[in-house]
Amino acid sequence: MTSSLIRGRPRHATGHIGVRVGHAVLGGVTGVVWLVLPVMTSTAQDPVPVAGGGTVAAAEAADGGSATDYVLPLVAVAAAGALGGYGYVRRIRRARSRTTPGIVSPAPPAPSAVDVERQARSSLVLADDCVRAGREALGYVDGGEPVVRALRAAETELAAAFAIWRRYEEGVPGDAVGRRQALVGVVGRCAEAGRRLDAEASVFDAEWDAGDALAVAEGRFRELAARTGGVAGALAEAGARYGAAAVSSVVGYVEQAKDRLVFATTWLNQARQDRDSGDDAGSRRGVRAAEGAVAQAGVLLGGVQRLTQELRTAAGLLPAALTGAEAELAGVRATALPPRRAHADAVLAAVREEVTGGPYDPLDALRRVVRAVEGTGGGRSGVIAAGAELVARSALGAADDFVGTHRGAVGVEARALLAEAGRAAPADADRLARKARELAERDVRAHGNPFAGDAAHGSGVAGAVLGGVLLGEEGDGGPVVAFGGPESRGRLG
Repeated sequence: MTSSLIRGRPRHATGHIGVRVGHAVLGGVTGVVWLVLPVMTSTAQDPVPVAGGGTVAAAEAADGGSATDYVLPLVAVAAAGALGGYGYVRRIRRARSRTTPGIVSPAPPAPSAVDVERQARSSLVLADDCVRAGREALGYVDGGEPVVRALRAAETELAAAFAIWRRYEEGVPGDAVGRRQALVGVVGRCAEAGRRLDAEASVFDAEWDAGDALAVAEGRFRELAARTGGVAGALAEAGARYGAAAVSSVVGYVEQAKDRLVFATTWLNQARQDRDSGDDAGSRRGVRAAEGAVAQAGVLLGGVQRLTQELRTAAGLLPAALTGAEAELAGVRATALPPRRAHADAVLAAVREEVTGGPYDPLDALRRVVRAVEGTGGGRSGVIAAGAELVARSALGAADDFVGTHRGAVGVEARALLAEAGRAAPADADRLARKARELAERDVRAHGNPFAGDAAHGSGVAGAVLGGVLLGEEGDGGPVVAFGGPESRGRLG
């Protein structure tokens, strides 16, 4: 602790210290000269009685030398003292006048609110990518209970992070400190999700045998390649029956699936060559790349097949839904507001006209019937509730398929809405999922694809980067994404 004397000393007093030191040194030099001077004067000028030359010579020899022998050493000591004092004073003054700290560096500034929000956004996207890649990887191998637990724990952390983020987007909490803490919580949850996956990456690798995985991936590849023709035919049939609008959400999926399979073909061939040559690392990398591409091809083809089935189910449910809706409206006419009753009646009449007028979208028609009834306070049970479940499930599946197969370009807003839709009641789930799909499509259009050239497109690299099978960090598409968190997912190279 600094003493009170030091704390109370005036700033200008520090300048006197150097003066005092200089005075002290000068006084020492003067004293030395004063003592030596009489001796020097006496030996040089005072009259001395004359004696015999032998006596004087003997006396000088006995004394060992004259006083002048001591003058030069004393003067040298004094000069050294003066120089030392002068140097000391200069060092003190230089240290006190220096403005740059010599040792202590200032603490780095705290990140701004914008920086923390940017970090939260990127953390959510990264954690969601890791979880989705983990699900794909576990579709090919039984990673064991520890790996499954790690994935489930990561999913839980991610869901909590998305929930915090959604409240943040809605303005909760409202104060600056609380909002900053919410963002820190998002980052922390995402980091924990990644840590759980990173911790079990080596366990997954131990359970995953490249030889067996290669055979499994090749089998699934052949099965999907055989399905593409039938899926394309089913899509064309559904479009002709229900109209182009009914199948617009999956237009292009068959072509994208073929693109993923082309990519898988290249990597499966490379993996087999690497295995035959003894390159285990290359074989593992090739198999994992093929697994990711084949998995996404399955999602794309499965999305087309699911939609065609949902359209048939909705078409079969719609007549009963119309009848049920009229019954629901009859029961609430006394309590529902007149404008809402009139709107519901108009919707039901329009749907009946569409059903009898030619090709129509059964899912969209069922959605409108459900919303019309729910707007009057009904539709909580029976056929209307079943219709609400169907349209919500369809919207959720379509949005999740799109985000998963285009995650290299989809941002945090679409992912957060999709996560909330999964927790919501059917009516809200349908609305949120459709909005998530809309935002995801916007992100893909805005992002573009730097790997969309002829060569990259022909080899399937562009689609693999867009789908997150490759990290897209290098000209050839970058490392293959493996099971794990941020620290380990690119370990295969």
